[in-house]
Amino acid sequence: MHVNTLILGAGAAGLHCAANAGGDVLVVDHAKAAGEKIRISGGGRCNFTNTGTTHANFISANPHFAKSALARYTQWDFIDLVDRHGIAWHEKTLGQLFCDVSAKDIIAMLLAEMDAVGAQLWLKTEIGNIRHDGSVFHVALKRDGTAQIVTADNLVVALGGKSIPKMGATGLAYDIARQFGLKVTDTRAALVPFTFSDEKFKPLAGTAIPARLTTSDGTAFEEALLFTHRGLSGPAVLQSSSYWRDGEDVNIALAPNFDIDAALKSHRTTDGRKAVTTILSTHIPARLLDFLADDIDLSGNVGDLSDARIGDLTSALRRWALKPSGTEGYRTAEVTLGGVDTNDLSSKTMEAKAQKGLYFIGEAVDVTGWLGGYNFQWAWSSAVAAGAAISR
Repeated sequence: MHVNTLILGAGAAGLHCAANAGGDVLVVDHAKAAGEKIRISGGGRCNFTNTGTTHANFISANPHFAKSALARYTQWDFIDLVDRHGIAWHEKTLGQLFCDVSAKDIIAMLLAEMDAVGAQLWLKTEIGNIRHDGSVFHVALKRDGTAQIVTADNLVVALGGKSIPKMGATGLAYDIARQFGLKVTDTRAALVPFTFSDEKFKPLAGTAIPARLTTSDGTAFEEALLFTHRGLSGPAVLQSSSYWRDGEDVNIALAPNFDIDAALKSHRTTDGRKAVTTILSTHIPARLLDFLADDIDLSGNVGDLSDARIGDLTSALRRWALKPSGTEGYRTAEVTLGGVDTNDLSSKTMEAKAQKGLYFIGEAVDVTGWLGGYNFQWAWSSAVAAGAAISR
């Protein structure tokens, strides 16, 4: 069997590329259903893009690489596609867009777009040996127990990274890249909770608070922090994990929009007989204050506080330094940081410089977005970049 374009991976990038690659396309995946990561994303509602997307929301060894694809297929282009399919959506905080009903609406849309151009989809298909004979790609596939070779003029690798192996993630994209002479940058789990070996936060499991987390390189995110049985989670933590390295501290400012210094000084005058913890508990959960009391002196009434002690309390609650033991790893990571080296790809087409007709898109590439719909937008944009190049 011969096709113009063979796409490995029926996730967000692979499906969208199929609809934009000009026909005679075959998409293959080992999974039983297409778009499984889409289905579970955003609590089942799929945070399919972000209205504020720019290249600045992505991490890469080359911070400029994503500019071209993101500029030529923007969040507004994808929103227009969603609207044309009549999918209802809503905006949450920080420009995050979600389906009103179900993430399955996005999968159905992508499959409908594929059907419209006659692209084929083979599921439950194993990928074997891949080679190029100087003219076309030869890919060994096994489907329904039957082995066959599919040849293709173009091969698009949309196999994602290593995150969530229970859904089939293997890192195969990186093996294919290396086979054809492309470099792969160091990879690690990103957008992932922090863990602490002593499970010190187990008594606080389920407690949440607004916080600003700052990593050693000075990157800061101000969102919700959630204590878990094993450590720390929540948006502020997931964001910070992409910038954190093993052995480093993270600095936590609790309730950053609560002016602790001013509040304590004000209540010292008007409510001097109230306990310090009573005043602080208006913005910091009582369970957390009890936990912190082992390391911070929170005793006494607010009227007894000196300016110096108020300053010390404020500093302690604004500069809580913690050293995570590690992260939950690829098991729960939303994405893989790192990937196929962008120096070996065209930023306009996503084609490998060393092998004509070979493309890498989506999470497989060393372009990793923040939490909040950015990684999906990279999937859409990189998919269209490759698809447009193939269809020309």
